[in-house]
Amino acid sequence: MLAGFLAVMLSATASETKADEFQMAMQLFLESDLRPWIDDPVLIDAIRAQNTRSAELTPSDIDALDADWRAAVDAGGSDLIDGVLNGAPADFLRAQVEASGGAISEAFVMDNRGLNVAASAATSDYWQGDEDKFQMTFDIGPDAVHISDIEFDASSETYQGQISITIVDPDTGAPIGAITIGVDAQHLL
Repeated sequence: MLAGFLAVMLSATASETKADEFQMAMQLFLESDLRPWIDDPVLIDAIRAQNTRSAELTPSDIDALDADWRAAVDAGGSDLIDGVLNGAPADFLRAQVEASGGAISEAFVMDNRGLNVAASAATSDYWQGDEDKFQMTFDIGPDAVHISDIEFDASSETYQGQISITIVDPDTGAPIGAITIGVDAQHLL
């Protein structure tokens, strides 16, 4: 009985150690590989423009857009999805994914409402405002960082952790959006 208890405790301790190692590896990856590009002007300009466009949306408008997005992902595309996946900001994100050599599985930027601005690939939903990746960053403030646990991500089809951070306006220091970068767990551990 004691041997079984010790085995469970050792297993739990090993799991906690792996989780701590992953969190530390994600933080290091953020500082060394992501910080240099997450506030690029192409992303800042795209967020500013979308914040202006989405300012008048009501919660029911956002729900409708999110439902349209989800249906369009299942159907194979739409103008809404094309607007997020095409253009200089999306091209920039895809270039960062490509340059990572497989370490980054996806990247997407959100506006101040949690709506997708640009993405390297289609996300499973359009509105991120109800998720930790937005609520634990933009809602917290300019220096907020949220690192998720490792999970299977259906949109990128990888086991990944996500690093999400608030994006600030370089002119004012005020939060204007957030970015989430999916990191392939196998590349960090």
